[in-house]
Amino acid sequence: MSESVPYGLDLLHVAFAAGFVLLAGVISVMYNLGLAKRLAVSAIRTALQLGLAGVALSAVFGLENLTLVLLLCLVMILLAGREALKRQSVKVGGTAFDVFLAMTVSAFTVSLIVTGSVIGARPIWTPPVFIPILGMILGNSLNGISLALDRFLTGCVDQRALIETRLSLGATPNEAVQPLVREAVRTGMIPIINSMAIVGIVSMPGIMTGQLLAGADPKDAVLYQIVVMYMLAGSTSISTVISILMLRRRVFTADMALRSDLQHKL
Repeated sequence: MSESVPYGLDLLHVAFAAGFVLLAGVISVMYNLGLAKRLAVSAIRTALQLGLAGVALSAVFGLENLTLVLLLCLVMILLAGREALKRQSVKVGGTAFDVFLAMTVSAFTVSLIVTGSVIGARPIWTPPVFIPILGMILGNSLNGISLALDRFLTGCVDQRALIETRLSLGATPNEAVQPLVREAVRTGMIPIINSMAIVGIVSMPGIMTGQLLAGADPKDAVLYQIVVMYMLAGSTSISTVISILMLRRRVFTADMALRSDLQHKL
């Protein structure tokens, strides 16, 4: 157990906590939910992924090398984008580039502003500060983008007749899908807005909980959490808007007709 942390953990504590996953598996079996295998795989992936992340972060934090920091950030963005694309029920070519660009612009812009101007870290890419912030931004951007993309593309498929009618009446492609763009961005931003509405009252966010467990002053923990919530609201809105505006042009052909290959995955 670490002496620097009031409530340090070891593998025995983690094994005890795994009992909660086992309980969820028992419930799945009892009610025939078919989730036991997925729970087991997810639990194992959680341990392995976080274990590997810990090893990688220890190396990067220790060396404080800008090249390694950028490489790790690139890997994080690629994995986040891949996960966002996996959740889509409608596939469109070129979406991967849109998602990658949206996440890169949003994550790096907001992370650099927060670490450099708000927190005042020097150098601005200080690994123990920059990488966790980037990770939080990517996690929320992933959810926002995946929800927005799915809402927009599903709407294009389900409302094909309405969109084509608007086009036939003289609307431009952008005008024809503008209601879907608005609804998609709104859908992508709802989760972070809901989180902001209940933070500190119903839920105790991760960064605040972690700082309190590490012995930080509650006032400092609160200030950091407020900064994080505001940061996530901005980054999620930026990444969601960029991804949808870039995707909007991909659902139309060169002659401004809605693509005929837009359909739900079987």
